[in-house]
Amino acid sequence: MFVELLMFFATFLISYYLYLHYKIHDFFRKRDVKFVPGIPLFGNMFQTFISKKHFWEDVDAVYRAFPDEKYVGFIEGTVPAIIIREPTLIKAITVKDFDHFVNHRDFFNRDIVPLLASSLIQMHDDRWRDMRVTLSPAFTGSKIKQMLPFMTEISKNLVDYIKEHPSNESNVDDLVRRYTVDVIASAGFGLEVNSVKDRDNEFFRMAANLFNFNYKQKIMHFVTAQCPIISKISNVKLFSQETMDFFKNTVQDTINYREKNNVVRPDMIHLLMEATKGTLKDSGNEKDNVGFAATEEGLKSRNVTREWSANEITSQVFIFFAAGFESSAGVITMCIHELALNPKIQEKLYQELRDYKEEHKTLTYENLSKLKYLDAIVSETLRKWSVAIFMDRVCSKPYVLPPPREGGKPCQIRPGDIVYNMVNSIHMDEKYYPNPEVFDPDRFSDKNIADIKPTTYMPFGIGPRNCIGSRFALIELKVLVTDLVLNFKILKSKNTSDPIRLLQGDFNIKAVGGTYVKFEART
Repeated sequence: MFVELLMFFATFLISYYLYLHYKIHDFFRKRDVKFVPGIPLFGNMFQTFISKKHFWEDVDAVYRAFPDEKYVGFIEGTVPAIIIREPTLIKAITVKDFDHFVNHRDFFNRDIVPLLASSLIQMHDDRWRDMRVTLSPAFTGSKIKQMLPFMTEISKNLVDYIKEHPSNESNVDDLVRRYTVDVIASAGFGLEVNSVKDRDNEFFRMAANLFNFNYKQKIMHFVTAQCPIISKISNVKLFSQETMDFFKNTVQDTINYREKNNVVRPDMIHLLMEATKGTLKDSGNEKDNVGFAATEEGLKSRNVTREWSANEITSQVFIFFAAGFESSAGVITMCIHELALNPKIQEKLYQELRDYKEEHKTLTYENLSKLKYLDAIVSETLRKWSVAIFMDRVCSKPYVLPPPREGGKPCQIRPGDIVYNMVNSIHMDEKYYPNPEVFDPDRFSDKNIADIKPTTYMPFGIGPRNCIGSRFALIELKVLVTDLVLNFKILKSKNTSDPIRLLQGDFNIKAVGGTYVKFEART
């Protein structure tokens, strides 16, 4: 009897997914949208699932399959999505017609990962608008400026550690993640942590647990994304309860202590406490120049005051941590890797930084705009190694896309349909960036920057749903790169991969084999 039931269940699942598979194909055929037929259950992501390709490579293969189309079909597991290839269409969806595409796709079930599901990234409609307006004053230049001293102190800790531990080879992935953890611990949670000395501190250990996905967790994430009902019934947990409880308790204990003892520290928890009470005000239309990649806030308040729960505040600090740790670490690591592979670029940067230091002594928020070559290097790193991959949007109002090609027919987008506005594939498209594999900061020089076509450079997204923390990320990156280049020559070592290839089977930006370099002290 058990065998018969098992066979019936297996037959039912196979039949269901075959039905779903061909239903997805019909989704594109009926709309006259070209697509690459997928593998049942895995869609166009099979190579990622079996760790043969990075996720972006699977997406990019579909992007490049139809070079003359404005948009094409992509099958993410059992979910159909329309990849938008045309920059003018991307701008229409993310800016001009934003009200039709306000929300992100729900990548995390609220019951399975409540901290992520209640964060700004996963909030919907008016609730998202109100939280975004509430938080925006905390991410202005004047507020991020107050966190610069935290970053410089932590960067100094890392430089001192490298000097005290000379080696023929350093693991940049590890060093940079310790830097980003310490920055978030200080600027986000108000905690003083030195992860290069106290290597097994609880904060770093919990952060590492959060993002160190094993194969079992990858399967679990796939299940939660593709089969939310099954994952809910089976009580699948993507992250350990210990890790979730640690961050939740850390935030709430810190808030309770500060309220009880009237403690004020210019960090993210303090700013969020002010924001949720309505006492944090925008500084006005302040203009700064922390980098070409920085985004601008384009959302206006609805003049609605909400009460935010302790769990919702915790979720915002948590997502600030998650983005600031792994995403920032990936970009910083790739920047250091590229500098090791391009010594002439590194030397030119050193000359700019040395001249700056002779004139200004220390790095200040106001003077960042003077380091133009540093910004060009950062901008080029974000072009070539953006963590965004695409800007996902879910249709909330009926929408009509223009024909995908000359002679084609318009495409009806219905509420619930998903579009992926491409980022990395456009950044690496020869049509917009000649020789895209070449690391060339001069693309972002004063002479050439005007030639960059609108909506072909989007490392932090565009429109009202862009990355709220772009300034923080840029400063965090520039502080460390400045200190490293001023103090060391960053050289290739025996394990420095050249060229850089993305780690297969991953969603994060990491090099195959990791990033290893030699730090040689400058004299």
